[in-house]
Amino acid sequence: MSTVVITGGTRGIGLGMAQALLATGHRVAVCGTDTDRVAEIDSRLSDAVVTTADVTDRDQLRAFWDAATARFGPIDIWINNAGISHDRKPLWELPAGDARRVLETNLLGAVNGSAVALAGMAAQRHGHVWNMEGLGSDGRTVTGLATYGASKRAVTYLTKALAKEVPEGVSVGLLSPGMVVTDLLTHGYDDPAQLAKARKVFNILADHVETVAPWLAERAVTRTRNGAHVRWLTTGKVISRFATAPLRTRDLFAA
Repeated sequence: MSTVVITGGTRGIGLGMAQALLATGHRVAVCGTDTDRVAEIDSRLSDAVVTTADVTDRDQLRAFWDAATARFGPIDIWINNAGISHDRKPLWELPAGDARRVLETNLLGAVNGSAVALAGMAAQRHGHVWNMEGLGSDGRTVTGLATYGASKRAVTYLTKALAKEVPEGVSVGLLSPGMVVTDLLTHGYDDPAQLAKARKVFNILADHVETVAPWLAERAVTRTRNGAHVRWLTTGKVISRFATAPLRTRDLFAA
């Protein structure tokens, strides 16, 4: 069994992966920034390390690493999952503070997490770091999400570059969850009509956390070659879902 660390692991797909890993016997440590949420998840995941850590602060992530190793010993897998989005607005209308928070959480958070994990794994001579892709990672652009998309495009570049410089015995890769029904997916729609239109596409391409997270979790601990790229929503799956959409009814947002 592996020891797995997940940043942003107190909600959404990070929490889903943590639960799936615990259910299959792995040792898990997660962090989040909301102290009330951390306390709630700590009470639910009694066998895990659950703590508060801000990925934009490298010292806090070092403390997170130390807490996990103190409890479980060497870290086998580190997943830089923490991420946020912003309101869907043109760049010049997006408040500077919002843009900064997205860039610092999504990109600087991955940089900090990778730096901490790779240094620790170099010392223990083994381990794998996963970075989480998102909209924009493949270069696709979406109106109103320039900052978010740029942050995820940069994370993909970062990971591919790290694959060329990791120390012996250590590896990195990319996890691509596709469209998952979380707060992140539907965040920032001010126009109800625009959200309704987007939901039509989501109902074709998106999936619930409970579907995607166990699939990703299993591959996170088994496909740890350097440069690995694990994708849930492949091009073939997209084509198939659009082709079969008229033949089936999906409502992922039903109460």
